[in-house]
Amino acid sequence: MGRAAGALTPMKIATFNINGVNRRLDNLLAWLSTAKPDVVCLQELKATDGQFPRAAIEAAGYGAVWRGQSGWNGVAILARDGKPILTRAELPGDPSDTQGRYIEAAVNGILIASLYAPNGNPQPGPKFDYKLAWHDRLALHAAELLAAGVPVVLAGDYNIVPEPRDIYPTRSYDDNALIQPESRAGFRRLVDQGWLDALRSVYPDETIYTFWDYRRNRWPRDAGLRLDHILLSNELTRRLSGAGVDRHIRGLAGASDHAPVWISLRD
Repeated sequence: MGRAAGALTPMKIATFNINGVNRRLDNLLAWLSTAKPDVVCLQELKATDGQFPRAAIEAAGYGAVWRGQSGWNGVAILARDGKPILTRAELPGDPSDTQGRYIEAAVNGILIASLYAPNGNPQPGPKFDYKLAWHDRLALHAAELLAAGVPVVLAGDYNIVPEPRDIYPTRSYDDNALIQPESRAGFRRLVDQGWLDALRSVYPDETIYTFWDYRRNRWPRDAGLRLDHILLSNELTRRLSGAGVDRHIRGLAGASDHAPVWISLRD
């Protein structure tokens, strides 16, 4: 049985850019079995709606809602021993945007958003313009969610390195959209609204990475970036009791280039 709606029970909420949900399905199921998160936000499904592995996810004990897309993008929300209640399957503000990058659902009294923000490369150019416009839309919607006064989690791959300490020492990313001042300003705009960067809140001084590119031996060198973030609304900040990155998942055979990020909420 699922938990009662609105019950302030302890919860573990995670975000994981799976980089191909069918290709990494065994890894995902093994992690779900051991980590046992109550809610999981997935990104980069790289699968259409019909290709989403619903049966395998349900057999693992999770209900799901998802927004697929052929070849790339795609987001989902999983709930253990329950079914997320879908509230939105797109980011508002641009009806012409058909990319599968945002989904929102209610789980146990909390509004959960799983987002996969645009990469924005190469920059400058139309992809970078789209990235900035997408984050402007996210900021507008996030402000509306805050104003509603309900508990909200914005979790996913933001494709932004918030600060210089969130990337390994290198000059190879100097022209990359992930670290441009305009990109970082987009993330800062959210935090300034009143959202809590949960991982950084729990580890204010540590070097933390969530992504290691497949190229140039970056995983063995620990040449990582912090791209995956969980932002909490005011109603949840006092319930935050822990956070972390399951780094070992990145080291498995056939792994995604991201590791799961999680938070725990006390009752």
